[in-house]
Amino acid sequence: MNVLDILKERGFIDNQTHAAELESYLNKEGGSCYIGFDPTADSLHVGHLIPIMSLSHMQQNGHRPIALVGGGTGMIGDPSGKTEMRQMMTLDTIDKNVMGIKNQLSKFIDFKDNKALLANNADWLATLDYVPFLRDIGRHFSINRMIKAESYRQRIESEEGLSFIEFNYMLLQAYDFLKLFDRHHCMLQMGGSDQWGNILAGVDLVRKTRQENVFGITFKLITKSDGSKMGKTASGAVWLDPEKTSPYDYYQFWVNTDDRDVVRFLSLFTFLPMAEIDHITSLSDARLNQAKEVLAFEATCLAHSREEALKAKAAAAAAFGNREIFDEILPSSTIPRQGTAVSPSTLPTTQVSMGELDDGIPAYQLFHRTGLSKTAGEARRLISQGGAYINGDNVTVFDLPVCADHLINHEIILRAGKKRYHRIKI
Repeated sequence: MNVLDILKERGFIDNQTHAAELESYLNKEGGSCYIGFDPTADSLHVGHLIPIMSLSHMQQNGHRPIALVGGGTGMIGDPSGKTEMRQMMTLDTIDKNVMGIKNQLSKFIDFKDNKALLANNADWLATLDYVPFLRDIGRHFSINRMIKAESYRQRIESEEGLSFIEFNYMLLQAYDFLKLFDRHHCMLQMGGSDQWGNILAGVDLVRKTRQENVFGITFKLITKSDGSKMGKTASGAVWLDPEKTSPYDYYQFWVNTDDRDVVRFLSLFTFLPMAEIDHITSLSDARLNQAKEVLAFEATCLAHSREEALKAKAAAAAAFGNREIFDEILPSSTIPRQGTAVSPSTLPTTQVSMGELDDGIPAYQLFHRTGLSKTAGEARRLISQGGAYINGDNVTVFDLPVCADHLINHEIILRAGKKRYHRIKI
C-alpha cells in the first residue's frame, strides 16, 4: 500500500490530478511534495492538522515534505474561502509568525538531515520585478478561467468584491509551485479543497513553462458532526502553541469529541492502524469513551510530547476520576491502561501569595486571571449563569472575596462549567 492508498483509506483525499501518473510517482520513494501555510498567526491550530498529518504520512512513506510558509503571499492574503479582504500584516509580524509555525511543524515532521524542508516564498516573491513577472508568468493565465474559480467567484459576488491585489494571489501561488519544482524538483502540491483552483493553476504553469507533468491533491475540509468548524470551541480556536492552548485543554478538546466523530478523527489525527480503528466502529457508551481517551492521548503526544500527554491524562483523572482503558481498545496505543495514582497537583496551576489571599481576590478576577474566562466580563457572566465553582461549591456573587478561608490542603480548586478545572496554590 503506497501513501496515496493510506491517505484515501484514512479519509484525507477529496480530489487529485493525473490519477495513474500520480500513483506511479508515489509508488517510488524519494518524491517531494509541499503544502503552503499562511502566517496569519504565530501559531497553527487544530484546523491545520489535516495538511500537517498528510506531510507526516508522506515522510513516513519515503517522500520528502516541504512546508512552504507564505511570508510573501501573507503580505497579500489568500481570498479562498473568505468573504472579505484580510488585514495587511507588517514584515515583523510575518517573521514572528513564521518562526512560531516552524517550531510547531517540527513536532510532526523531522527536518534533520534534509529529510524535510522549510521554505519561505518571501525568498523569491519579495524581490520580484513586476514587468518581467507579467511578461514571463502572467501571460500564461486566462482571466476568463480565473474568474470561474470558486474562490474568486465568491468574492466577486460579495458586497466588498475582490481587490486587484488579491486577484494576483493565484499567479503567486502557481509561481511558488514553479519555483519549488525548479529548486527541489517538487512535483506534488497538496492543500484543502478550497485550494483546488490555485493548485490547478500551478500544475498548468509548470506544464506550460517546463513541459513537465506535476500533480495536485486536495483534502476534505473537516467539520464536526454537529456542523461546527473543526478546531473551534466556545472559548475560541484550539491552538497548537501550549502558551495559547495548554496541553491539558488540548487533551480535553479531544476527549470531548462527539461520538459520531471518534472513528473519523482517529483515522485522520493519529497513526494508529486502521485495522484497530475499524474494530471500534460498533463501540458505544463506556467503551467508546475509552476510545476517546486514546484519541486524546495520541493527539496530545503528537502535538506536545508523550510527557505532556501523561500529565494531561493524570490531570483529567484527578478532576473526573481515572478511566481504565481495556487492552482490546486500540492496543497499539501507548496510553497507560491500568489505574494510576493521581492528585490535583497535575491540574493547571496558578500561584498566588498569602498576602493576596489575606486581602481577598474577587472571584471574577481570579477566574479571569487563571484563564478559565478570557475577560473579566466573561467571568462575571460565567458566575451569573451559575457556571463557576470553588472547591465544588457554586459561586453566586461575582466579587466574592476568595481568601485563606477557602484553602483546603493549602490549595483551592476552581471549576468553570462541567469540565474545566484550575488549581490555586500558595
